[in-house]
Amino acid sequence: MSPFSFFPESTSPDPTLRPSPESTSPPQNKPYLIGVGRADCTGPPAEIPLMGYANPQQTAAGIHTRLYSRAFIIDDGKRRVVFVTADVGMISQRLRLEVLKALQVKYGDLYRQDNVVLSGTHTHCGPAGYFQYTLFMISSKGYIKASMEPLVNGIVKSIDIAHRSMKPGRIYRNRGELDDSSLNRSPHSYLNNPEDERQRYTWNTDKQVLVLKFTDLDGDGIGMLSWFAVHAVSMNYTNRMVSSDNMGYASYLLEQDKNPGELPGQGGFVAGFSSSNLGDVSPNTRGPHCVNTGLPCDYLNSSCPVGGTKMCQAFGPGDDMFDSTRIIGHNVYRKAKELYANAAEEVTGFLHSAHQWVNMTDVTVQINSTHTVRTCKPALGHSFAAGTTDGGGDLNFTQGAVDGDPFWDGIRDALLGEPSNQTQECHHPKPILFSTGEMNWPLPWHPQIIDVQIITIGSVAVVAVPGEMTTMSGRRLREAVKQVRNSTNISVVIAGLSNVYTHYITTYEEYQVQRYEGASTIYGPHTLSAYLHKYRGLARAIAQDKVSELPAGPEPPFFTKNLFSLLPAAAVDRKPENTNPKNGFFVDLLSVASLPVYKTFVTVEIHDNRTETWEVVHTDASWETRFHWLQGSNRQSNATVEWHIPLSAPSGSYRIKHFGHYKQMKGLRPVITPYEGTTDVFRVTASFYYQ
Repeated sequence: MSPFSFFPESTSPDPTLRPSPESTSPPQNKPYLIGVGRADCTGPPAEIPLMGYANPQQTAAGIHTRLYSRAFIIDDGKRRVVFVTADVGMISQRLRLEVLKALQVKYGDLYRQDNVVLSGTHTHCGPAGYFQYTLFMISSKGYIKASMEPLVNGIVKSIDIAHRSMKPGRIYRNRGELDDSSLNRSPHSYLNNPEDERQRYTWNTDKQVLVLKFTDLDGDGIGMLSWFAVHAVSMNYTNRMVSSDNMGYASYLLEQDKNPGELPGQGGFVAGFSSSNLGDVSPNTRGPHCVNTGLPCDYLNSSCPVGGTKMCQAFGPGDDMFDSTRIIGHNVYRKAKELYANAAEEVTGFLHSAHQWVNMTDVTVQINSTHTVRTCKPALGHSFAAGTTDGGGDLNFTQGAVDGDPFWDGIRDALLGEPSNQTQECHHPKPILFSTGEMNWPLPWHPQIIDVQIITIGSVAVVAVPGEMTTMSGRRLREAVKQVRNSTNISVVIAGLSNVYTHYITTYEEYQVQRYEGASTIYGPHTLSAYLHKYRGLARAIAQDKVSELPAGPEPPFFTKNLFSLLPAAAVDRKPENTNPKNGFFVDLLSVASLPVYKTFVTVEIHDNRTETWEVVHTDASWETRFHWLQGSNRQSNATVEWHIPLSAPSGSYRIKHFGHYKQMKGLRPVITPYEGTTDVFRVTASFYYQ
């Protein structure tokens, strides 16, 4: 076998035998250098819009769970690759460029655009404001440095920690299926794909879970990386707390398992749960119903007779969004933990990475001997404004619209201008609502230059996709990459929401239906064909050891002018005062708080009678705590800390502490001062029913 082959064959045992780690025969292959790292990237959990639902009322007002960046570095002695999965809605182009700039300053050419993949988990409850294109700035109150800086710092710090922790180790692979945790939210679109293609698959969503297990040379686990295709929208659009949602909860559970005695976000074991081809995949497994009648929504356009699309909402499997987040996250965690425990197939072989920048508005693809197709300038269709069953729009748009609406088209033409005939023809049958590719004030509304990238780790290929691929789009892309080298041992995985955000990527057939996903496929009906063409080119370059011959492509812009912010400066505060905790199943600490900034805001502490000291048992990163912040009156704001006491909590004396900062003016100079508040000591006793 050539040392430059695309996916070197593994010499490991048959994974179907599923031996326990103890029975695995001693590996004979050369180890990798492996580093893992985790860092907080939460940012300010107050007044910043949350990214995902494009709901202007959904501004941050506290913390449900903290957000983390998790980095994995692998080195084969010749090449190095980095994969980062961050608790963020998506990686924006600006965020990626800022991170790469920071890495270049620290490490020179070691970490570059070709060997670093940044992927978002797609939580819809992280701070927005880290985009440089006008459409996203409008929906996020502009470009917000207070959001960008913690993200850049957190991602870079996670890579720093992984870089410093590198040591010889091994990687094992395992695959399985997870049921009862995903639902196709656009089945009508899926059914428009060719019947013979659909018959090759049991489900209309991808159920497979891929796990990579990272160990040191003693076989002790140091990390895990997993991919599963499901939207991180268990926390719905009414939530105003920063939250890592279901995928973040899966990470939380596995890291708590593997880092016993450590607080959340601490400990050496890092568990990354990454997004995949989740474009049409919902975690709300009870499906959509009209919330005002309880009846099923209209199948074709997901609307209700009274209330339209806003009333058509998907729920489940839990009783509320917190319960649903817990159930889906636990399901994903449980399957990954099982696959991790039984992973015995060693990943061996060389590392490769290939990357290009592509002008996605001008890609021509030869689809057969007589026909070519091309991509379009970006545009969003009418059904984009309808939203999805995971979060519908407020206006009278519906999914599945293939005709324009004279009323809305007239408003569009008056405010933004009419789309050109060329753009309308290129996007057919999409009725264009926003012709973003023809809108450039004050900055372009959508990206033209995007990233395509593949990294390979032996027989595993990670395809970094700059958007949300639907189930069938992802299947076609995986098959296209596999066909570069005909081997049954290849694992090709889609890493979604990577490097730059370009909305959705449907198949040509799904695009014709023009549900939300098709209306949000911004480069037109042949977007997927263009991506298949480009990723085949990357895979072929890796297989033939011709990556160095790939043209880099046109560099994306890094805008320094006309970035705007609509977020007002933090007001001057009055210093808070505490009140006593309330009684009940959970403890409330209600105080008057200032605008919170980047810090740990909450600790739950138990008194150690032996040492007469207080030990922190929970922080605001814990699942059991919730920190609410709401702006109040008279320059004061209300902070509420909840501790949902687990049945397993040890008996003892406890207190809750809240930390914050308040802003005052000393002359013309703002002064930020820390404060803290502490409850009275209270007792927790063991439950009679929980022994």
